[in-house]
Amino acid sequence: MKTTPMPIAEVTATAIALLCREIGPVNTARFINHFSNGFGNYTEERDSLLGNPTVDDLVKEIETRRGSSGRAKKRKKSAARRQPSRFTIGSTESSCVPFVRPVVQRLW
Repeated sequence: MKTTPMPIAEVTATAIALLCREIGPVNTARFINHFSNGFGNYTEERDSLLGNPTVDDLVKEIETRRGSSGRAKKRKKSAARRQPSRFTIGSTESSCVPFVRPVVQRLW
């Protein structure tokens, strides 16, 4: 066991590699997100994306998307959904760190 303190960046990298090896990259990202406060202003972003539609605006949008029949149109499955994932997620540090890096960058 090491008794000398390591730089925090090294501690973080070591901890992420250990978590990835033990619980996998997906659960590592979930674990790190659990302790993240997030960033940005959700209300401002939501308003800039959605505006301030009225109920009538929303009803018209729904009717437009459904068409004249009043029923929702069935969507065809995209090719991306049918094909297996292109990403191979292993349990080594080299495959885990790029996957978790965006999550960790928000914490720093």
